[in-house]
Amino acid sequence: MKIGFIGLGNMGGPMAANLAKAGHDVTGFDMADVAIEGVTMAESAAAAATGADVVITMLPNGDILRHVASEIIPAMGAGAAFVDCSTVDVDSARAVADQAAASGLLAVDAPVSGGIGGAAGGTLTFMAGGSAEAFAKAAPLFDIMGQKAVHCGDAGAGQAAKICNNMILGVTMIATCEAFALADKLGLDRQKMFDVVSTSSGYSWSMNAYCPAPGVGPQSPADNGYQPGFAADLMLKDLRLSQQAAGSADADTPMGQLAEALYTQFVDNEDGKGKDFSAMLPRFEKRGRG
Repeated sequence: MKIGFIGLGNMGGPMAANLAKAGHDVTGFDMADVAIEGVTMAESAAAAATGADVVITMLPNGDILRHVASEIIPAMGAGAAFVDCSTVDVDSARAVADQAAASGLLAVDAPVSGGIGGAAGGTLTFMAGGSAEAFAKAAPLFDIMGQKAVHCGDAGAGQAAKICNNMILGVTMIATCEAFALADKLGLDRQKMFDVVSTSSGYSWSMNAYCPAPGVGPQSPADNGYQPGFAADLMLKDLRLSQQAAGSADADTPMGQLAEALYTQFVDNEDGKGKDFSAMLPRFEKRGRG
């Protein structure tokens, strides 16, 4: 396929490189001066989109997505697919999908899970929203860039799945960190705590696969000074998106709301910025009941 790829940062760059490595004709654009192996760079987003069978975007937020969409949709030919892999608000995803459909394009919102390592290794998970026809056109590319793609429903469903998943992740990581800090103060050995919880009713991905306690469980950012695999800043972004969506949908999400408040405090007012989201554990270690 002829592919336009817009947004070639830490995630988009490796994704575009994997598509080029698989033999696709990839033309890219980014506001920064970047060079991606196998990718021909264009002078503008519109130029990268012109004549493409599929245009993929990986962008920071919904406002930028809407702006880029207004540039590239007029440059795309009828029947082409606009596949947005950014994590943005549901309303922006649906607005862009409507704009694309009005111009005769197929549209997929397909945020990803798997981080920078998944992007480089081609092992991402895609959560996709859009028509069955649009998903079918994008699916072969998902197979190259990732290990799994789930068609979650109509436009916006991919973003909905991503933010619901990450709201759970934010809440469970906080609970896991709280529990380790409590275990410390009760004199319970961390390894014993892990051995019990990881095989009991308290198990979770946060505990079993991404344990926030250094030296316990599989290798995780906790074993590397909490250098981010998934930054607290990005968790805060996703929690804010979840609460924005909850407001739009009139959904009661008290735990999600509290998780957003705690990560806001951690990132904006403490030392969480630039650290992994599991660095909540040393935060709780230093705090008392008050």
